[in-house]
Amino acid sequence: MKAKPSFSLEFFPPRDSEGEEKLWRALTSLSEIEPDFVSVTYGAGGSARDRTVKVTGEITSRTGIRTVAHLTCVGSTKSELESILDSYRHSGIKSILALRGDPAGGPSAEWVPTPGGFDHSDELVSLAFQKDFEVGVAAFPDGHPASASLERDLEVLLEKERRGATFATTQFFFSISKYRKLKDALFAAGSKLSLIAGILPITNFTQLNRMAQLSGAEVPKFIVEQLEPISDNPEMVKEKGIEIAAKLSAELLEEGAPGLHFYTMNSASSTIEIVKRIGLR
Repeated sequence: MKAKPSFSLEFFPPRDSEGEEKLWRALTSLSEIEPDFVSVTYGAGGSARDRTVKVTGEITSRTGIRTVAHLTCVGSTKSELESILDSYRHSGIKSILALRGDPAGGPSAEWVPTPGGFDHSDELVSLAFQKDFEVGVAAFPDGHPASASLERDLEVLLEKERRGATFATTQFFFSISKYRKLKDALFAAGSKLSLIAGILPITNFTQLNRMAQLSGAEVPKFIVEQLEPISDNPEMVKEKGIEIAAKLSAELLEEGAPGLHFYTMNSASSTIEIVKRIGLR
């Protein structure tokens, strides 16, 4: 583990050429503060999947920044997943975030496996590990929306570690006590997973509520009380979002978090400001 906390960024694959230009502008701005790695979320199936593989490979070749590629079990057979991993390898990608992925109806909908594919992400962890990738997984301080309990979440994480995962990136959260509880539970179980904390710089109150519903993340009352009165003022929401994220980030560094992972929503300005405020860069 690095003595200095890592700083990383998450992007989603652009839907069109205009979105691609926006992504490259954001990456250019963010490269000035030297992120340790960037990750790119995964669009399952068809052109979305192909664009993800293409853009992920281009980030590595065009910027030199280490890239972690997301991969999900949704809509793919084992053979197709092997082919995608080979494509990532050919593009110079050495690290994978292995995920089950969400059903078409969202995280809480019933999971229907693809015939010839995987039923659980631990199987994908094993496949990526066997192909010599560094493997990361997702963790959920507020609990996975489809999980029966936090204890079950812990069992799942430990099984993924046994299969070869070495780091976990959390879903975004807003309460440091939730991160501490998960970190302590992993430590007590003898885990050596590096638990990287996921941070969402809030820029839109409506979007925040929608994302929280989909991910199972809890938006604390104190955040709602701060944002609701200014929800129709984008600049004030953005500034308050920076303030909230900077405070949580500083607390996490004090807690000893090995890294902070920012969900950028393909925009650079809030993340740059937060990173500078807390002295991470």
